[in-house]
Amino acid sequence: MAHILVHHKVEEYNKWEKVFDGHSSFRTENGSVGEKVFRNAEDSNDVFVLLEFQNIAEGKNFAQSDGLREAMKDAGVVGKPSVYFLE
Repeated sequence: MAHILVHHKVEEYNKWEKVFDGHSSFRTENGSVGEKVFRNAEDSNDVFVLLEFQNIAEGKNFAQSDGLREAMKDAGVVGKPSVYFLE
């Protein structure tokens, strides 16, 4: 299994969460087999997402997709996220 760890700030967590939840089928269609969301205990708008994929190639394709960029914009992601590909 491979994972992507994404760290980003959001304008407002509840807005971000609605878009993230609504984007579930896109993640699945693009190879994600699971995810976990974490928030900084001292700043609820500081978000970490751990996504699971069968392999790194699927994860990289997903991370570079236009659909993901659009969803992040709609969700109110602030600035450029930090993305880590993990095996």
